[in-house]
Amino acid sequence: MLRHPAHFIAFGGGIGLAPLAPGTLGTVLAFPLYWIAAPRLEPGEFVFLVCALFGLGIWVCEITGRTIGISDHGGMVWDETVAFLLVLFLVPATLYWQGAAFLLFRLFDILKPQPIRYYERRFKNGFGVMLDDLVAAFFTLIVLAIAKIVIDGLA
Repeated sequence: MLRHPAHFIAFGGGIGLAPLAPGTLGTVLAFPLYWIAAPRLEPGEFVFLVCALFGLGIWVCEITGRTIGISDHGGMVWDETVAFLLVLFLVPATLYWQGAAFLLFRLFDILKPQPIRYYERRFKNGFGVMLDDLVAAFFTLIVLAIAKIVIDGLA
């Protein structure tokens, strides 16, 4: 992991080396990053940060996948971290909404319903690694937006 800085980032600073649920731990990594960055950045700056981290993720996942010979190794968790950072930015900053977002994101990332599975299978490079989690993030946000509309309609 320390042979190249890309490996360190792709493995979430070592979190991806956990023997159980590395993707879940990579998602959890987004919480402290969000709590540190969100209060210090304007919304546009935060979106720029997520875009930059996504671009970085394409590079680090490409380098790491090529080095270890597995394009989307389960220990590479930067894709979960970045995608969930976007989700945290867009959902209400309450335990209820962030908890629901976490559960939904993990569900979509693990089950990979279409078209998430399509993107995972279609793109086998750093972009593909990052893309399927971004699509899982959008699914999460769509479900939460519908839930918000329903909840507001009942109130």
